[in-house]
Amino acid sequence: MSSGCILVTGGAGFVGSHSVIELINAGYSVVVVDNFVNASHETMMRIEEICGTTIINYSIDLTDKSALQNLFSKHKFTSVVHTAGLKVIGESCDVPLLYYRVNVCGTINLIEVMKEYNVKNLIFSSSASVYGSPEYLPLDEKHRTGRGIKPYGKTKQCMEELFKDLCKAEQGWNIIILRYFNVAGAHQSGKIGDSTQGPPAYLIAYCAQVAADKRSEVVIYGNDFDTHDGTGVRDYVHVVDLAYAHVLAQKKLEKECGLRIYNMGSGQCHSVLDMINAMSKSSGKEVKYRIADRRPGDIGSFYCKPDLAFEELGWKSTKGLKEMCEDLWRWQSRNTDSSPIR
Repeated sequence: MSSGCILVTGGAGFVGSHSVIELINAGYSVVVVDNFVNASHETMMRIEEICGTTIINYSIDLTDKSALQNLFSKHKFTSVVHTAGLKVIGESCDVPLLYYRVNVCGTINLIEVMKEYNVKNLIFSSSASVYGSPEYLPLDEKHRTGRGIKPYGKTKQCMEELFKDLCKAEQGWNIIILRYFNVAGAHQSGKIGDSTQGPPAYLIAYCAQVAADKRSEVVIYGNDFDTHDGTGVRDYVHVVDLAYAHVLAQKKLEKECGLRIYNMGSGQCHSVLDMINAMSKSSGKEVKYRIADRRPGDIGSFYCKPDLAFEELGWKSTKGLKEMCEDLWRWQSRNTDSSPIR
């Protein structure tokens, strides 16, 4: 049995892979599990190259509870960083059963096995989508959740409620919930980024694929919102900044913090056109777009108040829009083939 270490689920994914790097750079020992449905084994090789070390990793689906039990029997985990899960909001509306099975049932399996092996420290990747349509801005952690949200957001809210109930019912649990806003950028080396199969979950990644001629255009749904240019504005956070937040969250867990919830955003607003123009400038290529009608339920503005994360974790976003686009374009331009996706 290995000595104490951190388990990172979804560690070959976008946020997971960058978090693994930051945790290793901070001196932690890490084991990765991923089912590699939306990730690549090549990512693990590149993480090892960046960190200059070998990383133990397993191909495991969290819906396979016996595989998780076998994993926990081999390693002495001190905590778990849980980034695994499906994350495309639109897709979740088409296949909600899949999202509940993977995101909810998989997480319940993980928690049950953690409890079985007395591992009670968890960092959970949640989403700002749990807030739904904002009643006020900027969004703080006290804003109500759960109204008018899509199946993806419901799976995240479901797990948040479970964690709240678990911490009330059982002593000894320390759980930090990180509510991600819009994640952007890539590792500065250009070796890892968002390698998710299918349409990107984030606007900025879609813009990069249009610039790389992988997709034909960006569709802007609505240009008549009450914003500075009429297009929707959102809160973006660089993936490396977000990854480092997991290091600070781990340090918070070590102080036996109980249940904590933090917004993971910059608190800054950028519109769809801002993102398109910034990616065009960083790539030196035109990002084509067209205007379409608003979709039902579309929100004009959505951004957070990130103060609590700074007050309690010492975390804040440091990388701006320019760096997000430059790092993403470096990744996109070095990791693309010639086949367009239409």
